[in-house]
Amino acid sequence: MARGWESKAIEAQQDEKVRAAPAPRSWSVEQAQRDDHRRTLEMTRARTQHDLERATVDAHRRMLEQALAAVDEQLAALDKSL
Repeated sequence: MARGWESKAIEAQQDEKVRAAPAPRSWSVEQAQRDDHRRTLEMTRARTQHDLERATVDAHRRMLEQALAAVDEQLAALDKSL
């Protein structure tokens, strides 16, 4: 009998935790796409920066610097659109 009571108490605690948790943000499709795009740009920027730090050929470095500038521009434009 005590075992069944403990199970119900645990179940009640879990239910209370679910009810107390804040509701997830409901984003519009546009907001979700913008967030995905931002994360993609941030990952691209990090990878490009990493590649730039290791680049040894001048032409490759210039190409990576241009790519980094383009990603930064896209991030800035995304910030302005908010």
